[in-house]
Amino acid sequence: MEDPPEWPKAFRRARLRRGFDFHRWFQPSLKLRLAYARVGLFLYMRKQKGILKFLHEAEKLKTLLRHSWLSNGRRESVAEHSWRMALMAVVFYPYLQKKNRPNLEKTLMMILAHDLPEIYATDVPAWKKFRQKSGWRKKRHKSELAALKKLIKTLGKNQQRQIIALWEEFELGRTKEAKLAQVLDKMEANFQHNEALLKTWNKGDHRIHFTRGVKEAEYDEFLKAFRELGNKEARRKIKIGK
Repeated sequence: MEDPPEWPKAFRRARLRRGFDFHRWFQPSLKLRLAYARVGLFLYMRKQKGILKFLHEAEKLKTLLRHSWLSNGRRESVAEHSWRMALMAVVFYPYLQKKNRPNLEKTLMMILAHDLPEIYATDVPAWKKFRQKSGWRKKRHKSELAALKKLIKTLGKNQQRQIIALWEEFELGRTKEAKLAQVLDKMEANFQHNEALLKTWNKGDHRIHFTRGVKEAEYDEFLKAFRELGNKEARRKIKIGK
């Protein structure tokens, strides 16, 4: 096969002698390679700065307080709530029925993501949610999604999509991972109330404590039994008044 006529003669002669060597003839100059390296380094550092900015914003979850008190009398932060949810997921996992076991890594990622919007949207106590008018949850979902997008905007596009997808999946509560995360969300709150002094409970806490998470715990027999164990603990607490 003849070479195209537009190829330089020297190129055609070299090709006949050595065979076609793309890297030999099209290798970028040192100056061009350095330019590529500088652009790559710039983009890499910009990604790093974006991640660092996100982490600084996420730190605010440590300062955001919930309607829960710790055993030492201090109010609990949202970050502390998410931490123990993750711990519970790891500890409970081996006891779940095999058919109900989710992807543990994905579950942990979902737990870490589920309350991130509260940095800007704030935390709403469970007993307040029960008192809201119809349509409130839809508005809340919209405001939390906007808050989440604002928080993660400095991350890469792929990470943004991943975090939003995990949060949306948690909200829907249809997958194994979301079902486990949702029941742990409610169960952890109940355990925290059991560990706090009874005087920190308000009327709303008393009203929902024994019904919160009942539906979600039906997902697995172990979770159902463990939740009832927490209820027995709460009944003893109320009985002695502490």
